[in-house]
Amino acid sequence: MAPNWVNAITDNRLFQVLARIVLTTPFWAALIEHGTGFGAWLGTMAHFNLNPPLLFAIFTLLTLLVGTVLIFIDKWTWLGAALLGGFTALTIPIAHAFWAMKGPQAHTEFYTVLEHIALVGGLMVMAIYAGDRARSKA
Repeated sequence: MAPNWVNAITDNRLFQVLARIVLTTPFWAALIEHGTGFGAWLGTMAHFNLNPPLLFAIFTLLTLLVGTVLIFIDKWTWLGAALLGGFTALTIPIAHAFWAMKGPQAHTEFYTVLEHIALVGGLMVMAIYAGDRARSKA
């Protein structure tokens, strides 16, 4: 059991909203960047041989939008976490295949993959937390 002061912090609604914002920052930031630079985003899809690029670009932006919104509004949080976690995991073999690279790029991509794995873990914890909260309300 956590100390009372820890429970007071984690039970605070503002802290919970802040946690949702922080956890989803990479996704809503990407949504803004790629939504406002859609042409470049299409180029990225083509670069990674995701064809047709328009379909993949739209699907990716919708995944980022829906996943982030679901987590932020605390409705179907498990689904938002699954969407964003699945998206993040899929980017590893598609865009960060360090095992097929050499030199400094491989090193950099390796650490990017570790960050992605940690982010997926955070989303898994968010889904667990949301499930526990839902069960405690029932």
